[in-house]
Amino acid sequence: MATQEFITHSAEETIALGRTLAGTLSPPKLVLLRGDLGAGKTTLVKGIAEAFDAASAEDVTSPTFTLVHEYRGPQANLYHIDLYRIDTPRQLETLGLDDLITNNSILLIEWGEKFARFERERDVEIALERVDDREQRFSEPVSQRAPEGSAELIEEGISENVRRIRITTP
Repeated sequence: MATQEFITHSAEETIALGRTLAGTLSPPKLVLLRGDLGAGKTTLVKGIAEAFDAASAEDVTSPTFTLVHEYRGPQANLYHIDLYRIDTPRQLETLGLDDLITNNSILLIEWGEKFARFERERDVEIALERVDDREQRFSEPVSQRAPEGSAELIEEGISENVRRIRITTP
């Protein structure tokens, strides 16, 4: 299992990381997006959708109430899926997610860890979390790498924008 970790300091950096990650997500892919409410999952999807020319960042919104948003691009169809309100296998079955899996689709599933099936079938897992600045973590911005040997100290307090993003592939 390979794991990469990134720190972003703003929504713009998280979107930029999404654009970069899109290059590693050739379809078909099933991607689990883990993170608490407000962790930045939809913000990351904004960058992925832009990179695939499937939607602009402004057009990507959370599928919390609609459950599935579809973004069609020339190389891939992206399905941003939110299972937060889905509790049972029967409810999951009614969504028809199996019908979305094609040779040119990428399923980006929030809260997929609620169902063992997605844990087994995932190609990539992306975990997002807010960084607790009081832990005095050292980091470097994603969009502009610091010179070798230097680092940026995050100020104390909990930041709304600083995120740790961990990408795991089996």
